[in-house]
Amino acid sequence: MKVQINTDKNIEGSARLESYFSGEIEKSLDRFQDKITRVEVHFGDENGEKFSLHDKKCVIEVRPVKLQPITVTEHAETLEKAFSGALAKVKKSLTTTFEKIKTH
Repeated sequence: MKVQINTDKNIEGSARLESYFSGEIEKSLDRFQDKITRVEVHFGDENGEKFSLHDKKCVIEVRPVKLQPITVTEHAETLEKAFSGALAKVKKSLTTTFEKIKTH
């Protein structure tokens, strides 16, 4: 499973940020590792310099083997909260997807 972290021009993408979020994804999605080829995470700050609530965005796209990509989006006041929300959504979606396949 390859993990790719992307940021927009308003968020500074550091090696530390990439390492932390990649590690969290690998830990959280470990049980799906053989069923996923790639995970892409996109971070964005929709208002740039201006302050507003829920302006940080995290989009996670997971590419399961032989299935259509699964994409989730979460908005929050911090990158960490947006990431946690999106990760929870993608875990739930993957669990549902693979359980449906198993029952058929």
